[in-house]
Amino acid sequence: MKLEFDLNQYLEKTKNGSDYFYTFINRESLAVGVLTLQPGEEDTQTPHESDEVYYVISGNGFLRIKDNDYKVSKDKLFFVAKDIEHYFHGNTKELKVLYFFGGPDS
Repeated sequence: MKLEFDLNQYLEKTKNGSDYFYTFINRESLAVGVLTLQPGEEDTQTPHESDEVYYVISGNGFLRIKDNDYKVSKDKLFFVAKDIEHYFHGNTKELKVLYFFGGPDS
């Protein structure tokens, strides 16, 4: 099992691939990945079956959780409970986020 990861490698995959996110650890008890959202790009994620934590690497914008918008900026951390609607929006700079699921990425 791989124990060391280069985030830049996975962020590049989101820029050059067809998906704006990439899960690089996906186990029964934990999933970890990165998300890169360009200005004007739509975050199409749907509620997840596990709790989730987001860590903002860089960028700006907002994270809508239920009916509330939370300002996104470098080094902010957000918790989203399972089955709760949420998505990033309104970024004017490239947004890079590290995410953690308390279970597999579903």
